[in-house]
Amino acid sequence: MNGKLIVIEGLDGSGKATQTALLCEHLKKMGIAFEKLSYPNYDSPSSALVKMYLGGELSHDPNDINPYAAAAFYAVDRCADYIKYHRNKYENGALFVSDRYATSNAVYQTSKLPKSEWRAYLNWLDDLEYSKLGVPRPDIVIYLDMDVGVSQKLLSYRYGGDETKKDIHEANVGFLEKCRETALYAADVLGWTVIRCDDGVSPRSVDDIAEAVANAACGVIE
Repeated sequence: MNGKLIVIEGLDGSGKATQTALLCEHLKKMGIAFEKLSYPNYDSPSSALVKMYLGGELSHDPNDINPYAAAAFYAVDRCADYIKYHRNKYENGALFVSDRYATSNAVYQTSKLPKSEWRAYLNWLDDLEYSKLGVPRPDIVIYLDMDVGVSQKLLSYRYGGDETKKDIHEANVGFLEKCRETALYAADVLGWTVIRCDDGVSPRSVDDIAEAVANAACGVIE
């Protein structure tokens, strides 16, 4: 009996790590056993190409890197991590909560293509990740939707105002604006649960968002 997988997705600065941690705390209080995941797995050698890509070693403009190649960087890291650490647990019914997943490729790489190619690319990603590489398909994807202007303020706060600490995705506002568009497209096409996390000027309270995330996640668990 396969397990279940809850994915928290969103653009950089949208609060994914915070909301993943809060959901994990909620599950602990409920007495529900789970495994926490986070991608990319920077502690693994399998993330080497991802580090090169995000660090700007291939190009400082993410649009210069072919979306099929970039997706493969992330997908291989995820596949290796699953096979080495998680497959046995998943196949024996474990619950997983993941901060980012294969869904990040749908958000960040689809944006590099003309809109007329978005659906075909999402179909290709689905086949690559879940059919060819065999990583688990999420039972629910919770997308934290935040205005890029708001998330940029949060990122600047995270890095103490040092813009040089941002990776090539975080530093490119135009790219992130396009990613938000593709994320909402993917959410609509693939049936993700969208939680709006700001009012266009300021973020919603962390607790308010956490309640919405917990409600959506627990609907899958029960």
